[in-house]
Amino acid sequence: MSTPAPTASQPAGPGPAPSSSSQPTPISPVANIARAASVSRSTSTRRTSASGGVSGGAGVVRRPSRATHPPMVPPKPLTHEEALEALRAFLKERSSYDVFPVSFRLIVLDTQLKVKKALDVMLLYGVVSAPLWNTETAKFAGMFTVQDVIHLIQYYYHTSSWEGAAADVEQIRLQSIRDIEKNIAVPPPPLLSVHPLRPLYDACRFLIRTHARRLPLIDKDPQTDAEVVISVLTQYRVLKFIAMNCRDITQYLTASVQELGIGTYVSAPPDGEDKAKLFYPIATATLQTTVFDVVHMFSEQGISAVPIVDENGKVLNLYETVDVITLVRNGAYQSLDLTIAQALKQRALDFPGVVTCSPKDSLSAVFSLIKIRRVHRLVVVAGQDDPQPGRLVGVISLSDIMRALIGQEVPIGGSGIGAESVDKALREEAAETATPAEGVPFSPGQSADS
Repeated sequence: MSTPAPTASQPAGPGPAPSSSSQPTPISPVANIARAASVSRSTSTRRTSASGGVSGGAGVVRRPSRATHPPMVPPKPLTHEEALEALRAFLKERSSYDVFPVSFRLIVLDTQLKVKKALDVMLLYGVVSAPLWNTETAKFAGMFTVQDVIHLIQYYYHTSSWEGAAADVEQIRLQSIRDIEKNIAVPPPPLLSVHPLRPLYDACRFLIRTHARRLPLIDKDPQTDAEVVISVLTQYRVLKFIAMNCRDITQYLTASVQELGIGTYVSAPPDGEDKAKLFYPIATATLQTTVFDVVHMFSEQGISAVPIVDENGKVLNLYETVDVITLVRNGAYQSLDLTIAQALKQRALDFPGVVTCSPKDSLSAVFSLIKIRRVHRLVVVAGQDDPQPGRLVGVISLSDIMRALIGQEVPIGGSGIGAESVDKALREEAAETATPAEGVPFSPGQSADS
């Protein structure tokens, strides 16, 4: 017996400028659509060369996954904790291979590639991150993400001038970014990867412990024993995979997100903090804040989006790291002193809008929303029954949702984002628990992009 849950909501339509008449509208769950999948899947891969070209690669035949059971249907109503345990069991029976669609494109960037060229390639193919490949060692060399570009901007702000930045970014290569990040005391990102046939549950634990939003899947070529980058697992792909295949379980996650403590919520600043921070500990901006100031928030706090609020705390919009990349990619370095209101006019037309929810919405409603929308975060706003509807209440990241799903017992590294100590510990753990996974029958579910 299924119990309908309240659904999360979103503003009526996307767009660069906020509308004073836009009100959140409810989104109803979409029925789960089953589809057949073959035992053998293939991926269409593309790799960028050091010159920035894109060359075609042969299809990589996917080996069988670890999964041995179809999606689970509970025989009776579940409690919230029982539903979480059922979802964890589901993840332990699936591998990262199961999450991906039948065909997808993989962009791999050579570390010798220039940053400007890399940004052009990423924009061309609509991706915000890509694995790095060191041709000298023939090994995976980390990830290039929009956060790296944010750190690059921060570096020039502190150590150089914007007049020289344009010329430098035209010449600087991807392999130099790590040295630049050291100069501004940014913790190095982890080089951790995971074998695509390891349980999906293990991959989720690695994502949580490293504060990472994505995890490369690295296999070995059976003939040469060389590393092969298969794809990149993201938090969104995992959560959408769950939303599409486990509706019979997620419907029992009826507790509200605020009750469960999922996300970061506005609270009174503690002693020693600036009492003028109205939305502590959430970083916010107004339409008059400069892009420069928001970039500092991105780099110093390790965040990827900032809610834009008015003088009453009502959420008007959201400014993201990808919005900054649009300016940098176009060479508009001087435009970084624009106000947010001015910068939003240059935002890409395909911006999906600000996805919101109420603090009273259930975790089940959040999964229903993830199933039908490409969600990267939820802005929690006061509901219509509040004296100030639309007022900023909190922010829920995909990391918050995944941590609530996997469990609080999974420790987070305390030395900073992507700390080397966490990376080392996880590598040792992965080596100790690795088991052969070839030859196991494949039981398909719906891919995250179905």
